[in-house]
Amino acid sequence: MGPWESEGMQPLSVGAEASIFQSDFLGRKAIVKKRAAKAYRHPVLDQRLRSARTRKEARLLREARRAGVRTPMVYDVDLKESTLVMEYIDGDKVRELLEERPEEADAVCYRIGADLGRLHSNRIAHGDLTTSNMILMPDGQLCFLDISMGESMAELEALGVDIQLFHRAFLSAHSSLAPSYESFLRGYLEHQDQGRMVLERAEEIRNRGRYT
Repeated sequence: MGPWESEGMQPLSVGAEASIFQSDFLGRKAIVKKRAAKAYRHPVLDQRLRSARTRKEARLLREARRAGVRTPMVYDVDLKESTLVMEYIDGDKVRELLEERPEEADAVCYRIGADLGRLHSNRIAHGDLTTSNMILMPDGQLCFLDISMGESMAELEALGVDIQLFHRAFLSAHSSLAPSYESFLRGYLEHQDQGRMVLERAEEIRNRGRYT
């Protein structure tokens, strides 16, 4: 039994790829992400895929922190069990915060753009950037969660996809706050030297979808 396993583990969510639990790790509150085996895949291939995805996510979390973007600290990686143990992040879920305190939307969106700009400046794509995958911590830092679909050494296309996916997700979840998207763009451009190129690629990607 690992230092994070206990009878008191609380299930938080069950997804197609992984299950999330709240536990503790050596006396600290922790989040445990366990990738479940898939019966439709060959067992050897399944193990390799889950192990590789767990390793990749741990690496991306560390790389994002080195880029100056807050992500959960990785406490433990168990490749055999395809399990990642991470820091528990206290704070407000950004999706709920924007719904409950819309007057803060401009400031929060600017911070999202600034942190994504830092991430992209280091050629790291998040891969699934939505307000459901962010927590605003009590100290004012924004923490990005669930970077498992991201990539390092990302090319312009992947960075543009990040922008387009966030644009679509933001307008879908927070349509009444659409003007605050401009604050996101301002934060992004002020923290990404090649931001204009990325935004142009995002617009190109958006138009592809529109006419396909």
